[in-house]
Amino acid sequence: MLSELRIGTRGSQLALYQANWVKEKLVEAYPGLNVMLIKIKTTGDKVQDAPLAKIGGKGLFVKEIEEALIRRKVDLAVHSIKDVPTEFPEGLHLSVITKREDPRDVFISKDEKILRDLPQKAKIGTSSLRRQAQLLHFRNDLELLPLRGNLETRLKKLKTMNLDGIVLALAGMKRLGLEERVTEIIPTEISLPAIGQGALGIETRRDDREVEGKIQFLNHSDSWITVSAERAFLKRLEGGCQVPIAAYAQILGTSLQIEGLVGTIDGKRLLKHHLVGHFEKGELLGIELAEILLEKGAKEILDQVYQRSGPTVKI
Repeated sequence: MLSELRIGTRGSQLALYQANWVKEKLVEAYPGLNVMLIKIKTTGDKVQDAPLAKIGGKGLFVKEIEEALIRRKVDLAVHSIKDVPTEFPEGLHLSVITKREDPRDVFISKDEKILRDLPQKAKIGTSSLRRQAQLLHFRNDLELLPLRGNLETRLKKLKTMNLDGIVLALAGMKRLGLEERVTEIIPTEISLPAIGQGALGIETRRDDREVEGKIQFLNHSDSWITVSAERAFLKRLEGGCQVPIAAYAQILGTSLQIEGLVGTIDGKRLLKHHLVGHFEKGELLGIELAEILLEKGAKEILDQVYQRSGPTVKI
């Protein structure tokens, strides 16, 4: 009988909030279960002075946690799904996707101005090439500056870097009770979300049936369907979480609608398309959508992005 569970998590305020939420749900469901959080520093946490695309792109915020899972130092890992690559190390897989929070991006302004009303050449901080491509497409006069660090650090840099504003995920702001800091929720027509943004994923060992059985109640079926469709889209494009790729799937009745995007870093070219089909065929829709964008020229765009990223930084 399982009496203890060790959760692997990053050590940021947001990551700990997310892991603690899972812990609380488990303790509530199994009052006798001892649940512990094990904080693990990832490559993405260690290297703060280089753009994410320069230090590898895939698995930057999960690799060390996955190694702890493989070595059985932890029993499950809680991740932000948008940080999780579509390929898993042998023996590991995604067991649960929790109910998704609002996946949209938000703008936090220095002086309460929304994106449309910012002065010419306003300085915007973002750590995401996806956001950069879409913001420059919306307003090509903006000056985009790299912004690394956890959510709290990035909020502080709004002042210390003398920025006009920063772009973050609404989900993180809501989870940390910081919604009042939000100046504008950015419409998806301007900034389509990252794949899986707003959802948490629980990763486990494939052979650990007991742990799997304990956590399945946390899986949210609609979120599993929509996020899996987005991840199938990403996988077919062979993209990492730090390239200008975006997708957003929604269930409408028995239908699933998915919109996808691939863009150039300078925002001059955005390829967009959307499909609607039965929700049970979500992953197939995601793959089909990727195929359509590849035919429209997405492969050439992504090849240029990877070439421009240059050599990765070795840790």
